[in-house]
Amino acid sequence: MMELDLMKETCQLAILDLGGLEVLLNLLDTNDIRCKIGSLKILTKISQNVQLQQTIVHMRGLQRMVNNLDSPVKELQALAAETIANVTKFHRARRTVRQHGGIRKLVKLLDCFPNSADLRANMEKDLEVARCGASALWSCSKSTKNKEAIRRAGGIPLLGRLLRSPHENMLVPVVGTLQECASQETYRVAIETEGMIENLVKILKNDNEELQMLCASAIFKCAEDQQTRDLVRSHDGLKPLVSLLAKADNKQLLAAATGAIWKCSVSMENVAIFQEKKALEILIGLLTDQPEEVLVSVVGALGQFAQIPANKTTICNSGGIKALINLLNGTNQALLVNVTKAVGACATEKDNVAIIDQLDGVRLVWSLLKNPSAEVQCSAAWALCPCIENAKDAREMVLFLIGGLELIVNLLKSTNNEVLTSIGAVVSKLAKDKEILGVLTDLGVVPLLAELTNTTDNRLRCNLAEAIGHCCMWSTNRASFGEFGAIGHLVRYLKLKDRSVLLSTAMALYQLSKEPNNIITMHEEGVVQPLIHLTASDDTKLQEFAAGCVRNIRLLALANQRTA
Repeated sequence: MMELDLMKETCQLAILDLGGLEVLLNLLDTNDIRCKIGSLKILTKISQNVQLQQTIVHMRGLQRMVNNLDSPVKELQALAAETIANVTKFHRARRTVRQHGGIRKLVKLLDCFPNSADLRANMEKDLEVARCGASALWSCSKSTKNKEAIRRAGGIPLLGRLLRSPHENMLVPVVGTLQECASQETYRVAIETEGMIENLVKILKNDNEELQMLCASAIFKCAEDQQTRDLVRSHDGLKPLVSLLAKADNKQLLAAATGAIWKCSVSMENVAIFQEKKALEILIGLLTDQPEEVLVSVVGALGQFAQIPANKTTICNSGGIKALINLLNGTNQALLVNVTKAVGACATEKDNVAIIDQLDGVRLVWSLLKNPSAEVQCSAAWALCPCIENAKDAREMVLFLIGGLELIVNLLKSTNNEVLTSIGAVVSKLAKDKEILGVLTDLGVVPLLAELTNTTDNRLRCNLAEAIGHCCMWSTNRASFGEFGAIGHLVRYLKLKDRSVLLSTAMALYQLSKEPNNIITMHEEGVVQPLIHLTASDDTKLQEFAAGCVRNIRLLALANQRTA
């Protein structure tokens, strides 16, 4: 049978149709080692067929292969592990391996290192067993429960040791397993603490594109952590990441490389090095004619680069803003989140806002508030804040968007705190214009803001208080906030230690204290003592708002004494 072309689908299906698969699997239960090896040599080849994979699982073939992992015969172990790697391409198969103790046995195969200073005579066979074991673990690790099982079985340090192997065929499944498992925080911490980042950077400089892709993918997942980003930089890993951008024809590699650059660029020290290597210009060039997976990472990186003022100008002058706005017409939610963040970062420059508005960018960002994804709504709202703040004529820009303000007010009914926080920030920007504030008031913004003050989320508290303070510029709103019960909650915010919450709350209470009835409520809620304490703050604005509020309370008290 081995003389046949077993990689041909016709041969594979013929074996299945003639009952050959059942015979081959039954041979795995015999005591004859040669029969088992012969059977697995055939199964390893034909198990690459999807139909046969499912049939093998249905015939309880995986359980038999897992049992053979305990064999003292190295060749048998390797063939069993390699066949498991082929078969475990779907969830049920991966679960079967775990449920029958296969993960623990596969991890055990990774321990191919000599116990003494003398190398074992069969070291080459041990390495092949470890390679096949790593391949099977890579395939199995696509299941979340299997990732945890690998960790519990002690797989992380063994994978770390194999990461130092000089053999490419060993490194591919080892790095593949690590990058798959790096989606879990426990693995990311272990990869960092066990010194694997240095090895990943070293392998990144290899010419093997599959290895480069897997390493970049591992760095992409691990670079969520500040220390990992620093380690990648200290081990000179940023330059090879930029060099991978030249391999634009390999889309999988490009997606991994841009993803790693995106996450590493969260640290501004890394952005400086990326700029030296001309990464910004290359990334801008990748904004068109790329798969969405690549675009998500490219735009994410540009959003980080745009934190530096000079880069905003570069993005604008290189046609980056136009390309970003074109992407706002898409439907990929991850891409929309990153595009709106990048547009928002660019909008902190006044000149850029005029270009964004001219290219219909503000309307497109605003329309994303209707997106069903809360994350897209949030990022769109945050992007609108600098657009409103830095617009040449915010009133004209906003009132031109028919229904835009109603959309903002309706989102204050959201159940998502992140959405409420971002919309609160938008309201505080909009309310600075009296005409816009009048429309917002007519749409019922006051009772909604007042109702939301009963929250324990400090970021939401901060933006709500600021929005309330600015909404008080419409005179009747001060009394309305008191009537809708906002004051008691705001007074309780003063017990917090969060400086930003205290500042926005003091500002709101100062504005509200211009209404006599509100002062009575504030006094009843015990506002005076915390306000007096805040007048000693080292923040001058906080001092002024607290002192102004105390002054208004005192003036009302004196007026009442005179009338009495």
